[in-house]
Amino acid sequence: MEALDAIKTRRSCRSFKSDMVPKDIIEKIAEAGTYAATGMGKQSPIIVAVTNKELRDRLSKMNAAVMGSDRDPFYGAPVVLVVLADRSMPTHVYDGSLVMGNLMLAAHELGVSSCWIHRAKEEFESDEGKEILRSLGIEGDYEGIGHCVLGYATDEPKEAAPRKEGYVIFAE
Repeated sequence: MEALDAIKTRRSCRSFKSDMVPKDIIEKIAEAGTYAATGMGKQSPIIVAVTNKELRDRLSKMNAAVMGSDRDPFYGAPVVLVVLADRSMPTHVYDGSLVMGNLMLAAHELGVSSCWIHRAKEEFESDEGKEILRSLGIEGDYEGIGHCVLGYATDEPKEAAPRKEGYVIFAE
């Protein structure tokens, strides 16, 4: 798949099958995240690949509570790649956002559906979120940037909406 084709055809998925994504595919997607551009090449983000159903469900419940809902904000996706970034870097939010973009594009190229789910910041600022990180051996001052949920879509993706007028302005 050509890079521009991947960019133009990737869509967020909001209905996943329960089928687990093979570990080697998850590893390839995560590796793509590690090649995202970062401020001064400092690589401030980390990626936590969650395939453990209990932890996935715990994160879903925490995320839903932040949202004020009781529905699964991960849309049934069996895999969650949590992107966190070191707050000591002034570019940490941008760095983590670029990681998220790479993850979603790599997933699409490999035939896996994805969606960026917000509220990771609130989750990992909580005592419960900090305890989860400690239990995984993660130390440092990390901010939750996003959850890249992965799985196989239950439906075909929709076509892209037309691009808005004036999206690009040339200053020649």
